[in-house]
Amino acid sequence: MIPDLISTDLSEGDIIFGGEQALESVLDSVASRHFKAVFVLSTCIVDTIGDDVVAVCSRDRGIPVLPIPTAGFLGGTFQHGMNNALRVIADTAEPCQKERCVNIIGEKNLENEVEENYKEVTRLLSALGIPVNLRFLRDCSLEDITLLGAARLNILRDNDLSILGQHLQNRFKTPYISSFPAGLEGTIGFLESVADRFGILCLSAVREEKILQDGILDEFEDIAGALVTFDSALKSPDAIRVAREVADRTGIIFDDRGCRIPVQEAPPVGTNGVRRMLYQWRRAIHA
Repeated sequence: MIPDLISTDLSEGDIIFGGEQALESVLDSVASRHFKAVFVLSTCIVDTIGDDVVAVCSRDRGIPVLPIPTAGFLGGTFQHGMNNALRVIADTAEPCQKERCVNIIGEKNLENEVEENYKEVTRLLSALGIPVNLRFLRDCSLEDITLLGAARLNILRDNDLSILGQHLQNRFKTPYISSFPAGLEGTIGFLESVADRFGILCLSAVREEKILQDGILDEFEDIAGALVTFDSALKSPDAIRVAREVADRTGIIFDDRGCRIPVQEAPPVGTNGVRRMLYQWRRAIHA
């Protein structure tokens, strides 16, 4: 769902004399529309003219008004903006009693396989008997966010969220795992790490996962011995590492003259992510 996006619609006069009054007017109007909260995103021009967005947002309007620094005027990336937004929203929650559950932190909501990846992570957690408390932030309400501190473990989507993971650990005393499971060995390591954090045994879950992985590799024995080269431009080192791991386990042979097979921008999530990647490789090899 896309939330209502409302602009202050700054004019040339606002840019010359300051846009705080324009923001004040819009916030007063929005507060009367019975929203549960308002998030204010700053822009480059607002930073340039020095508007005090935080001060304007701090005035009482009967609903939470949360300024999120997203201007990037002095540098920054999309990831910095995402980390800032998640940190501000997380700080609306207070510490609470811990439960035997985990939070999923920072899913890439525009990722093509976001639901498939979540399903894979929850499958692995279910093998350990661990439920998910909250998907922060995906399909959750302000009321849900109040329970952010209840989890005993946070699972970050990837390493780029480590600053946020540390912030949540400081605020809620919740340790974190730095990324979703990546590849075959990474999936086994994920099971072991989660089990260790909860003080439970994982031998049975690991054994079953290895059986599943062996079965999937057997499904693709028809591409063993194929000569391939990776289409790896601009891909992350983790994605390349996992692709090489899977290729080695499948019996694929690297050769510059071989078929060019795709490598995902991010490594495949879990065992079933590897299966989807192998289907892509098979199509490329047999094309």
